[in-house]
Amino acid sequence: MSIVPPADRAYFAAFLDLNGKPGVVVGGGPVAVLKAEALLRSRVRVTVVAPELCARLSELTLLGAVRHEAKRFAPGDLVGAEIVIAATDDPAVNEAVSAAARALRIPVNVADDAKRSSFIMPSVVDRPPLQIAISSAGTSPVLVRKLRTLIEAAVPFAFGRLSALGGRFRAASRRRYPDPEARRRFWEEVMDGPVAELMLAGAEDAATRRLEQTLAGEAAGGAPDGFVSLVGAGPGDPELLTLRALRVMQRANVVLYDHLVAPALVDLARRDAERIYVGKEHDNHALGQDEINALMVRLARAGKRVVRLKGGDPFIFGRGGEEIEALAAQGIRFEVVPGVTAAAGAAAYAGIPLTHRDYAQSCVFVTGHLKKGAVHLDWRAIARPQQTVAVYMGVGGLETICQGLVEHGLAPDLPAALVEKATLPEQRVIEGTLATLPAAAAAATVKPPALLIVGEVVRLRASLAWFGAASCALSVQ
Repeated sequence: MSIVPPADRAYFAAFLDLNGKPGVVVGGGPVAVLKAEALLRSRVRVTVVAPELCARLSELTLLGAVRHEAKRFAPGDLVGAEIVIAATDDPAVNEAVSAAARALRIPVNVADDAKRSSFIMPSVVDRPPLQIAISSAGTSPVLVRKLRTLIEAAVPFAFGRLSALGGRFRAASRRRYPDPEARRRFWEEVMDGPVAELMLAGAEDAATRRLEQTLAGEAAGGAPDGFVSLVGAGPGDPELLTLRALRVMQRANVVLYDHLVAPALVDLARRDAERIYVGKEHDNHALGQDEINALMVRLARAGKRVVRLKGGDPFIFGRGGEEIEALAAQGIRFEVVPGVTAAAGAAAYAGIPLTHRDYAQSCVFVTGHLKKGAVHLDWRAIARPQQTVAVYMGVGGLETICQGLVEHGLAPDLPAALVEKATLPEQRVIEGTLATLPAAAAAATVKPPALLIVGEVVRLRASLAWFGAASCALSVQ
């Protein structure tokens, strides 16, 4: 079997150490900027040869980042260089640069011209010191860009810091584990265990201490440490889940989720993860809050990586504060991954800006949850002009809320809207005023989850609505 690839040209993938070495970029335009900045990131001492420079290269020259030779290219400009890039818009000049570099046996790249290049510059996903280089041997730049986008989304910036941490302890790991196979197993556990979790959660000092303890043998034996991630699942649409939330879910052993989390979101957890429904629907809790807290503690103490998946954002009417208080009291390690809160998601998908210079200079979030049959709100604080009010869990007390806002000074004809099942294909928007919306909602049989938005900004929906067709705009005044 041949090991030679079928492409016209085959390239050897390598990373060059050019730290402090001289390099030349020929050209002074936008393409030359990209090439020069790529070299600067590798700490090359860059000289730019060009009669004139674009604004960015002029700025880099003034800052002392590059040296400028204000002249036309001559072969002698390459003497002493260890890397050369031709990036002019003149093919004859690029050809001359390529010929001169090859004669001097200097690696040369000609922008968008693989035939005149002795090396090509890959697309790089940079997580210093971690680098991922992608190349199609010049055959499909668009595909390379697409692949880079996918990798950019999948690889967190914390991986770079994790790589740097590993580098600091390489010598210590060799002393602790002289056998290569044992050392490999050790690092696999580090990169998929508590040290990595701490680093990805932003706790670099704690990750460093944990790695030191592991190498010293202090963390050996006993049950593995558990960890709880309080994750905001967003308002409903799975595509609004954050990248961090997705990565955390795919590392979890157990996922605890409530009724506001769409099944498609739960399915994003890794296949072997245990899924536990904990309810939290109004007046229909599968588990009470104290039971949920106790369950998280019990699972973490059993060494599980637990995700508590909550609709919207955990800290906005999600009882996230109560849950991490319970974890902290029991000494359980945890992190919080924010999510797109329901008000932001519902407003955006309904075409209703929560703030607008002409209509609302402030916005308040309140809960309309009924307590013993009554709505308890700070009416004076929310019934203010030029303010948007976003009411969570307000369907059951809708009539009381609208009436209370009017009684405390807002106009009966102030626009208001209910956004039902926000961001999902079934989304509906019921429009009206404080006077008419309760009847309109009853006629449309609106059911939770639905978010109430009150304020002049609702008027903008007529021109800004963009998502879906399943809306009901009532103009009853």
